[in-house]
Amino acid sequence: MADSFSTNHRFFDNKHYPRGFSRHGDFTIKEAQLLERFGYAFNELDSGKRQPATEEELLFLAVCRGEREAVTEQEKVWSKYLQRTRKPKKFHTLSGGKPQADAVEDYTESDD
Repeated sequence: MADSFSTNHRFFDNKHYPRGFSRHGDFTIKEAQLLERFGYAFNELDSGKRQPATEEELLFLAVCRGEREAVTEQEKVWSKYLQRTRKPKKFHTLSGGKPQADAVEDYTESDD
């Protein structure tokens, strides 16, 4: 990973991870370190602000575009980060359904 993902900027996401990646529980310590160290470059590549400079970055971009599965640690951690931050959270509620008692009353047994 000599020249791939080189950056002088640390990556932070104060919106989704205000206490840092490692303190939230979504990422392992190693994943959190990868995000902090290379996330700025990952984000710039993914958003098109930076052009890929190495084969590794080209492959990374293909993962971002959904053209291939994540294989490297960098690809996997960025995919995981995107999954956690871009997908809307599912919200479940217990209201609005048919009451369970009615469902039991609708059921009839037959003595075939």
